[in-house]
Amino acid sequence: MEWEHLFDDLEGQLAAEWEAERAALDAESERLRISRLALRERLRILASSDARATVALASGDRLTARVSGLGADWVGLTPADDPRLILVPIDAIEQFGVDHGTLLASLDAEQPAASLRERMTLGFVLRDLARRRVPIRMSLRQGDPLHGTIDRAGADHLDLAVHDPGEPRRTHTVRAHLMVPFAAIVWVRAEWADAGMP
Repeated sequence: MEWEHLFDDLEGQLAAEWEAERAALDAESERLRISRLALRERLRILASSDARATVALASGDRLTARVSGLGADWVGLTPADDPRLILVPIDAIEQFGVDHGTLLASLDAEQPAASLRERMTLGFVLRDLARRRVPIRMSLRQGDPLHGTIDRAGADHLDLAVHDPGEPRRTHTVRAHLMVPFAAIVWVRAEWADAGMP
């Protein structure tokens, strides 16, 4: 009888040790998976769920917005007080505040399927806005936001014709011509009434 009790006790100890070892391996495996997780992958999950966030930007701006889209190097935000989409280069994000449940959900191993939009770079979208002659408002890392029309967009910069909001881009309305590196851009918003994705 005592032997039976001893063997039961040893089996329980062995099972507990194996369970602890398996739990430690699972935890280490999860830490390794998370160590390889990029911000862009977490933003993909937030964009697929239309999550709400408070975003601190390199310019000092803070936006409360829905995560509405994701490109190759930008995230699309729809502010709570404005239905127009704002394109924010991922490099211009300093903080991304979400509730704890959303934060944990963004760690999910099951990634949503990538869309064609996710392959669009910021330069690609800006070149399309230039082709369409859409007036934009743009915030840079320093200085006041600019309003104008993109004349052309290169590999890493754009040429902006600065003019007043509501004014069409005409030679006599342009106040300045600027070359703006993409690295200086904090956000871009198309100034059409139903500004969605091009």
